[in-house]
Amino acid sequence: MQTAPPQNNYLAGHAAGEGIETVYADDSLLVFNKPAGLLSVPGRGEDKQDCLSRRVQQHHPDALVVHRLDMATSGLMLMARGAEMQRALSRLFENREVHKRYVAVVDGLMHENQPAPQNPGEWALIDLPIAVDWPHRPLRIIDREHGKPSQTRWRSVGSGNAANSTRVELEPVTGRSHQLRVHLQALGHPILGDQLYAPAEVQARAPRLLLHAAMLAFSHPENGRAMRFACEPGF
Repeated sequence: MQTAPPQNNYLAGHAAGEGIETVYADDSLLVFNKPAGLLSVPGRGEDKQDCLSRRVQQHHPDALVVHRLDMATSGLMLMARGAEMQRALSRLFENREVHKRYVAVVDGLMHENQPAPQNPGEWALIDLPIAVDWPHRPLRIIDREHGKPSQTRWRSVGSGNAANSTRVELEPVTGRSHQLRVHLQALGHPILGDQLYAPAEVQARAPRLLLHAAMLAFSHPENGRAMRFACEPGF
């Protein structure tokens, strides 16, 4: 993991509740490495109350959610300390001033089957509108008539560990629910282990969803300092 030099990084590397690593902490914000299989916030029902936000709030009662990761997704998640900082960080997300990057392993040879930039390292764009699949909620679908504009940048970074797979980096331009998973499925390259959007044989190719929030970058609302956090996936 890497972080910008912190002013008060007094919890980095320590656990904020069982199974959660604190990447960074100061008096304004907190960054955690959420494990796959843990909810970001409580769900409906007594069996869905355990989540990252509740575990963190046992140690930091002022911690408030700013954004979420899907339960099956691992990686970097940012929380605010207090309502004022929550509003400030939320504005950064709304204004697309938070730079996010994910790593995924997808089915098939994406770099061979999809139009991609000529030069290695450049990004291609998925531009497909997404809507709620109302008969099958909470699933999402590509809906060119009623969907909301949705864009994801992607580039191949080599072959995945599994045969006939591709390791890709993803940068969501917009922030729709399930956006990365839906966009990759729509291109015919669902993420390995995806229990919602991949066919059974692709689900079975990994013990978990191979999607990880690997990088967050933004300007600290308190002092304007550039903050960058990186966390390598465990796959």
